[in-house]
Amino acid sequence: MKTMLYESKDGAIDLATITRLYPAAVIEMYGEVAEMSLEWMESNADKVKLLHYVLVFDFTPLNEEVKVKKTLLFDTYEELIGVMTEVAQFFEN
Repeated sequence: MKTMLYESKDGAIDLATITRLYPAAVIEMYGEVAEMSLEWMESNADKVKLLHYVLVFDFTPLNEEVKVKKTLLFDTYEELIGVMTEVAQFFEN
């Protein structure tokens, strides 16, 4: 069986029980900080301040209230895409 352990800059992440994996942008708007989709951030780039990019590893079982997540932060879009590419290799045939 193929190992599903991704060695990130913040430690090992076990991908075997992941339920969702998604990129996002953390932005500041009107003094509030929020995590938004990359598409939303790009379409509103002139109205918000980009703080950083994140890759969210969500391990929350379906229909559960308590969220179980691990988030990696990135300064650039290129860094985010690089790690997404590395993680995607775990899910290829």
